[in-house]
Amino acid sequence: MFSTSGPRRSDDHVPTEELIRRQGVKPVASADELAPEDAFTSDEEYEKFLRDLYASRRRS
Repeated sequence: MFSTSGPRRSDDHVPTEELIRRQGVKPVASADELAPEDAFTSDEEYEKFLRDLYASRRRS
């Protein structure tokens, strides 16, 4: 017989809202929060990153 109470959930299912509460997740106020100020130590390191990024995109 089928249940009318909706889809069955596994015993380890935790609703998203509960995970947010447990982990203390807060909304991002600004995109500046997402990237560290010192992501690259030099212009050369940044340029190397970009070359690798563009090369990987061309391979895909």
